[in-house]
Amino acid sequence: MPEANKIDLSGDGGVLKEILQEGKGTETPHSGCTVSLHYTGRLVDGTEFDSSVGRNEPFEFPLGKGNVIKAFDMGVATMKLGERCFLTCAPNYAYGAAGSPPAIPPDATLIFELEMLGWKGEDLSPNQDGSIDRTILEASDKKRTPSDGAFVKAHISGSFGGHVFEDRDVEFDYGEGKAIGIAEGLEIALEKMNIGETSRIKIQAKYAFGAEGNEEFKIPPNSAVEYTGLEEWKLSDEERLAEAKAYKEKGTNYFKKENWALAIKMYTKCKNLLPNTADTNEEVKKVKVATHSNIALCHQKSNDHFEAKQECNAVLALDESNVKALYRRGQCNLTINELEDALEDFQKVIQLEPGNKAAANQVIICKQKLKESKNKEKKLYANMFTKLAANDKEFGCEAKLSKVSAPNPWRTSTAPAGGRKINENKALSSARERYNPIGTALAPCRICRQKVHQMGAHYCQACAYKKAICAMCGKKIMNTKNYKQSST
Repeated sequence: MPEANKIDLSGDGGVLKEILQEGKGTETPHSGCTVSLHYTGRLVDGTEFDSSVGRNEPFEFPLGKGNVIKAFDMGVATMKLGERCFLTCAPNYAYGAAGSPPAIPPDATLIFELEMLGWKGEDLSPNQDGSIDRTILEASDKKRTPSDGAFVKAHISGSFGGHVFEDRDVEFDYGEGKAIGIAEGLEIALEKMNIGETSRIKIQAKYAFGAEGNEEFKIPPNSAVEYTGLEEWKLSDEERLAEAKAYKEKGTNYFKKENWALAIKMYTKCKNLLPNTADTNEEVKKVKVATHSNIALCHQKSNDHFEAKQECNAVLALDESNVKALYRRGQCNLTINELEDALEDFQKVIQLEPGNKAAANQVIICKQKLKESKNKEKKLYANMFTKLAANDKEFGCEAKLSKVSAPNPWRTSTAPAGGRKINENKALSSARERYNPIGTALAPCRICRQKVHQMGAHYCQACAYKKAICAMCGKKIMNTKNYKQSST
């Protein structure tokens, strides 16, 4: 599939999804679901390092709980039932600089082939027997749940066999739901739901209408039912925007106090509360852009430049000409040594604001760092080749002489040596003459004064070996391991 058809799930190219087979329906698993899938993991060179298919054992894990690599949580959350896809994961979304030895080397990009087999919701039943199953349809960051005696407002919609038997707003004190016809399993589920959360709840008979069923709703005995519940009433877009602005103001107050962690927390609440109308509502878009931008700045102050970059990407997705986001992303790229990306960001800032001196200075810095990086790389390779050449020069004579061996005058083989007759070398040796395959016009050894073995040599092989020197030039050789000496 062409690169253009790959889906960038992380916004920075770190997690790319390539659909091989479309799934069924529109539903995807949410955080808290236990998903079941098959996977095959490979390195970019095609080496397979793990596969649930080979074991014929589906892999199950709770989604969004950090039990798997980041790319898995991100990619699997977008998959429909029966979908097959490739998931390409950059090192920072997989096993990072450490890798997972011995199968996965450090800084390895991984490619997973995934097949979604299914998922089940979170088990909320008291005995953990699957009788109350919750699947979150719309999450909420408001980590508040009703306690015993608390006043609960919710919208519920119950269905059986595809037929909706009730759809109403309810208000009751928690623990007293039965008085207004709330099924026990639904009340248990509402206790676990956060304010603002929408969930689908599947309830088995013992926590629904039991062995009696419900004649009014036309529910047969011992039947499971399904509810969709929203904890607390839905705020209007205007109410959500007003509450979001209040959290944004809190975040700004913490920012002024340099409490970056709490500032990020408040800004995140603001971001999650904003209605999904940024495309049509300029005021919502303005608040959303400002919130992402402020979160990015907080992350920069906390030296978390990777997260800051993600927030800048979110701003630029809403406003591609946002100078602040481009400049801050450039700073993040420069800090994490993504020099070419940083240069591109700062140059875009100058295109939008030709008089921006800060961006112009950053362009100079980027170009200087790129030049230094290239020079360093050039020097590294130059040194590498210089060392290789030096090694060749130092050990060239040794390598050459290692191929030359003097004949053994005591050899008993019937094969002729050096073109002489059998036993002729022995006779020559006994006359204290050395074998010369080239001729007799060779210089005498400068040590023992015997004739050398090779044209151009100044030392015989025996003396060269004993003195650990090169027979050609007389240079000291530290390692005589490969120096062949067949006669003494």
